[in-house]
Order: sequence, then structure tokens, then C-alpha cells
Amino acid sequence: MYIYDKKTECMSVEEKKILQSERLKEVVKRVYDNVPTYRRKMDDIKLKPSDIRSIDDISKLPFTTKYDLRSNYPFGMFASPMKDIVRVHASSGTTGKLTVVGYTQHDLDVWAECCARALGGVGATRESIVHVAYGYGLFTGGLGMHYGGERMGATVIPVSSGNTARQIMLMKDFGADTICCTPSYAIYLADELKKMGISPDELNLKRGLFGAEPWTDEMRRKIEEGLGLKAYDIYGLSEISGPGVACECEMQDGPHVQDDYFYPEIVDVDTLEPLPLGESGELVFTTLSKEGIPLIRYRTRDICSLRKDPCKCGRTSVRLARITGRSDDMLIIRGVNVFPSQIESVLISSDPRISPHYHITVDRINNLDTMTIEVELDRSVAFDEIKTVEALTKKLAGDIASAIGVSANVRLVSSGSIKRSEGKAQNVTDLRKL
Repeated sequence: MYIYDKKTECMSVEEKKILQSERLKEVVKRVYDNVPTYRRKMDDIKLKPSDIRSIDDISKLPFTTKYDLRSNYPFGMFASPMKDIVRVHASSGTTGKLTVVGYTQHDLDVWAECCARALGGVGATRESIVHVAYGYGLFTGGLGMHYGGERMGATVIPVSSGNTARQIMLMKDFGADTICCTPSYAIYLADELKKMGISPDELNLKRGLFGAEPWTDEMRRKIEEGLGLKAYDIYGLSEISGPGVACECEMQDGPHVQDDYFYPEIVDVDTLEPLPLGESGELVFTTLSKEGIPLIRYRTRDICSLRKDPCKCGRTSVRLARITGRSDDMLIIRGVNVFPSQIESVLISSDPRISPHYHITVDRINNLDTMTIEVELDRSVAFDEIKTVEALTKKLAGDIASAIGVSANVRLVSSGSIKRSEGKAQNVTDLRKL
């Protein structure tokens, strides 16, 4: 099995703890000395950098939130002077100020290394041709995987997102064996291949690294079938680095966190107290080596758990369980917590005549929450087959109610009715004034 950096990725637990502890002490001193927000947060709780002696002391440190970044817009959280910042990225937030992050050359080198580890971990080599269909620009996806591919010596095709017909043409003509994009766009590509009458066997794809949005194992199977490859989960967020913070290996058994650079914790969503290993809560990251914008205990809002059981690949890093949703996009429907990923899982596994394309609309009528789920039929089902559609609607409504504990209005619509996404899927519209 190809391993990009065996010495580091298979480091013993004891060695890693020493490394993490040294890096934590350095980054805490860096933010205290250079970032007023952190100095104020630590002074408020009478905590000095010298109080942090090992990674075990991390729970003493204050949390960081997206509000901290936005309230210090644009560069107030930077710990390096602008003369040392060689690149700036920003989140694609839909409300409020953008979340701005800055990278020194050291930060870019680490990021490229982590993305190269991710590619190597799923079997890519310097002989690979990597088709990058994440968006380029302020979004971190495209450039992260681009430089990761180049770092390992692979051939990188910087296609970016959109223009799907050209994407498919280039995959055929250039013979890419590796693709990087969002899972929703992978589904879209598979649909377009089918429409064009192109078999996955006509492509050379062997593997895909899919991230930037939560997805399910049911969706994995759809992607693998539709594109004829092995689908791997890659995790990242612009505030911490971008893609490559964690990625599955060829075992497909949970993303390995690059925990020599990014230290993960799971905390209770309500109390923010650290949770025992294996319990589900909010994922929190501390950057251990970043210079441009180091973050201490950054609340990602992603809901998952951590695993430390041995992986057959030999890597010793902690792994993420599947992201089940976000604490800030969780829907509360008539007192019940609902994640869109739960509904997606039901849609994909319920019946082969139901497609994975859906949209959820939440509203409040006469002080009662309502949820309407529009779901596309597979193109093999004629929309005018009334009895078939009625039976499928009834079955799907029952499956959803059983899975999430609350009823929903299910509407089956004809194939192609729901707007497709070439980036992050926008699957929820909440019309309530909460």
C-alpha cells in the first residue's frame, strides 16, 4: 500500500503526544503575543501561556467561533504581519461578513503536505492524473487539492467547477484516474454520464475524494456505481486549513485526522464540556502549526465522534466518524431535532425508483411547523403513473417518519425538476421566522 509519509502517519501514540504538546505550547504563546482577541480571552480567565504544559491542558483554553473571525474582519485574527501573508482565502458564507483566513508560505507547505497525504492514502501516486473539479478562487477546495497533487508529483488537471459536458470530455480524453469534487456534484456527473449514454467503464477513474458537505454511505454507493470508482470522504474547512484536515484511506473506514497539525476534540453541544471517546458531539479543532491565523479550540459546528481503534492501513492517527450534520443547520421540527443527512439517507435507501435529488422546505403555518420534502423520481418511472407515484409517496413518507420521528409532507416530482448544484448543495429552505 502506498503511504506518503510513513514515519509521521504511523507515529506511536507516545511520540505524537510529545509532538502535539510542544506544538500546542508554541501556538498558544504565538496567539497570546500577537492576537489581541486571544490575549483578552485568556486574560479574562487568568490563563497564561506558561500554564499550558502539554496537550492534556488544552481544555483550559477558551473556544473560538466564527463570530470571532467575523468581528475581527478582515485581518484582526492574523498572528503574522501582512508582509508574511502570501495568500488569503475566505468562506462563501451567505450572511454577514466573510470569514477571512491568511496563509504564510509555511502554512501553504503544510496544507499541500496534508492534501498529498490524503491523495496518497487513497492510492494515488506520482503517475496519477488528478481531475480537480472543486471551485477555485477564494474557496479553498480547488487550490488545496491542486497543490496537494503537485506536491506528490501527480499530473493535476485544474478544471474547477461547472461546464459539466466539458468535464466529462476531459475525463475521457485525458484519462484522469482520480477526481476531487463535492459529493453532490459527483452524483450530478453520474446522472449526466447516464443521460449521454456513457458507461463508467469508458472512463479511467479509479478513486474520488469527495467533501465540503456532509454525505452518507448510501450516497457513497450511488457515486461508486455511477462513476465506477471507489469514493473516499475528505474533510476540511477553510478556517482550519481547507481540504486535507482529514481523509479516509483505502480501507474507507473513517477519515484520518492529520493530528500532528490539527488536534481534534468532541464537546457537548450545550455545555461545551469535553466528551469521552466515541460519544457524538461538536467537533473542535486546534491548529498546532499555523502561523498566519492559528485557531485555538475552533468550534466547527460539525457533529460527529472520534475513533482511536486501529486501522488496517497502519496509520495511528485518530479518525472521524461520519459527520451526521451541523449544530447550526440542525432543524427543530415540532420539538424534534432533524438533520438533512438523515432524510438523505432514507431517500437513497428507500427504493431504487427514488433518486437522491431532493429539497426540504420548512415553514410555520398557524403556529405549527411544517416540512415539505420534494423528491425526484428516477427517470425510469413515468410521472403519470398515478398509482405507482401514490404508492411510492406513501412508502417514502412512512420511511422518513420512522427515521426522524416526525411526519413530513412528501411530494414526488418528475426527473430533472429540482435545481442541480455544481458546488455545495443547497437542500434546505427555512421560511420560518425563528
